[in-house]
Amino acid sequence: MDFVLVGLLLVASLVQAEPSCPKGYQKVGDICVDEDECQDIRCGKHSICHNTLGSYYCTCQTGFFSKTPNFTTITGQCRDIDECDSEEHMCGKNGSCLNSIGSYHCRCDNGYSNYGNNQSKCTALKCERANSTSEPVDTVMGGLLNILTSTCQSLSRPAGQQLTGKEHAGETLLKELLSVSEAVVLGGALNHSATLSTFLGAVEETMHLISPQLNHPLTRIHNNVSEAWLAVRKDRSPPNGSVLLTMDDVHLNMSWETAVGSSYPGYAYVALVSYKGLDSRSSPVQVSEELDMSQRNATYQLNSRVVTALISNPHTQALAQPATLTFKHLQEGSVSEGLNYSCVYWEETPSGGVWSGRGCVKAELNSTHAVCTWSHLSSFAVLMALYPIKDSFELVWITRVGLTVSLVCLFICIFTFCFCRPIQGTRTTIHLHLCVSLFIADLLFLFFISSTGNKGACAFVASLLHFFFLAAFCWMLLEGVQLYRMVVLVFHTTLRPLYMFIVGYGVPLAIVLISAAAFAKGYGTDRHCWLSLEEDFIWSFFAPVCIIILLNSFFFIVTIWKLAAKFSTLNPDFSKLKKLRSFVVTAVAQLCVLGGMWVFGCFLFQEQGTLVMSYLFTLLNSLQGALIFIMHCLMSKTVREEYSKLFGTVCPSQKKRYSDFSTNQSSNSQQPLKSLQSTGESEI
Repeated sequence: MDFVLVGLLLVASLVQAEPSCPKGYQKVGDICVDEDECQDIRCGKHSICHNTLGSYYCTCQTGFFSKTPNFTTITGQCRDIDECDSEEHMCGKNGSCLNSIGSYHCRCDNGYSNYGNNQSKCTALKCERANSTSEPVDTVMGGLLNILTSTCQSLSRPAGQQLTGKEHAGETLLKELLSVSEAVVLGGALNHSATLSTFLGAVEETMHLISPQLNHPLTRIHNNVSEAWLAVRKDRSPPNGSVLLTMDDVHLNMSWETAVGSSYPGYAYVALVSYKGLDSRSSPVQVSEELDMSQRNATYQLNSRVVTALISNPHTQALAQPATLTFKHLQEGSVSEGLNYSCVYWEETPSGGVWSGRGCVKAELNSTHAVCTWSHLSSFAVLMALYPIKDSFELVWITRVGLTVSLVCLFICIFTFCFCRPIQGTRTTIHLHLCVSLFIADLLFLFFISSTGNKGACAFVASLLHFFFLAAFCWMLLEGVQLYRMVVLVFHTTLRPLYMFIVGYGVPLAIVLISAAAFAKGYGTDRHCWLSLEEDFIWSFFAPVCIIILLNSFFFIVTIWKLAAKFSTLNPDFSKLKKLRSFVVTAVAQLCVLGGMWVFGCFLFQEQGTLVMSYLFTLLNSLQGALIFIMHCLMSKTVREEYSKLFGTVCPSQKKRYSDFSTNQSSNSQQPLKSLQSTGESEI
């Protein structure tokens, strides 16, 4: 009976007991949770434990292998991989492979390097430019070539002596490169094609040496002149997809497959270097024959940043997929008959280098940007081609007819000022020499402005035009001074002839001589016998003209203010003030005509003269003689009377008619300004 009772109690306890957890799980409270077998040492040496629900498995560390892919035994599964035991080992043909437990490293032959990446293939070092440059170039850019040479020497050392111990060796070298490049650009050493080729080539080769030493995926360093942006990948498998490097004024878009090329040494990079300080003034703008023939008679300017694009692929002369560069124009402008843009790269030649358009697969150009697609890599930019404004039929005939009329009017003015006795005086002498200067200048302009066949004769014509146009403005300045003296310095109303000739002809002669000594090539261009736009030589004319206009404006403002003060008082000699007022009005009108003409000319002779400015300048320039004749002859009562007498001598009937008219008019006036065979100024 007792045995039965015990058996029943045992069965009851088994029925009431909770079920146990499955294998690989453990009971926590009332539930079963997964047991992390990897907390205990479940895998052998050189292996990695991976926990799963209810189980685990082991894999070998990098550099080891196992015959069983996923194993759960404790020992004896992972064995060292001998990376060097292959016909084509990891270091390539130009290096020796040294195996170690779980790893290996490469020792490169002389002239080859893996750039501090000891498990990458050994590739050839490109250090030819550092050893083959001429002494003058080496003197100019010694610092840049020293970086290239020292980096090459360091990378040529055995593996244990290379730059592996420096954590940021690549970044340090890159900062030093940009610093030296800044000094070269700011030093003005790139004004010859040979030095520019050496500079761009040395920067590119040094970047090839530095880029594999960078450890960050993206590196961007810049200073006041240069900027560099690099993307670097160091994966076991080659990277893929697109890579985009963006700067303020240029973007580079290409694929990683193109950057890697046919062989992958264990790293790949894409780099873009921008030179902010390189422009048309600091570097030569020489174009290839092919580009010059397609854009004949054009002048060129760099209209974008000069950039150097490079990749780890050593074969960049024919890319599998083209690279696209997007430039922002430095000077915005719509493409027109006078303006065009070209995508160019710097092509090295035996004599130095030229900007060429060969290899540009596609170019999309607008007023703000240029999208250039290239089949090769080098240093690139955008050229702005400026075409001279073609002389239209209308402009040519306006010039010829207007100048002919002006020459006739100026001749009459000269004749009048020489032989009309009642108006003789200081102002008449100034007007006479003003008309003589303009007459000679217009005569040269009409017949010799386009005589560019003989450069010497063309330069002589340009210098004469420079002299006589400046002389006209100097005589106009003398008129402003004379009017000022007449109103403000009443008792000193005449200028000595010697002083007038020194200012009227001596100052222009001095300016022309100094300009010719400073830049003799500035006289004469390919299209006209006038001043060149190169080196801002045109300002040897515009600067004196602007100064004269400002001085005359000052004199006329003071004169008008003083004249207004005299009119406000009860001055009994009112008729003399009226005559003085007429002098001032004609002088101001003359300043507006001559000064306004060359204000328009200042805009016209800039790099982009517009058609409207051309018509305004041509019209005012060709009719200035006629306007002077109207202001100083036809609007003068005394001169009209002399013309009437002269005309009456030829036609007596006209003389009688005019005499009757003048008698009637004179009876109604006091004639206060009757000439006393003295100067008009002394009368006032």
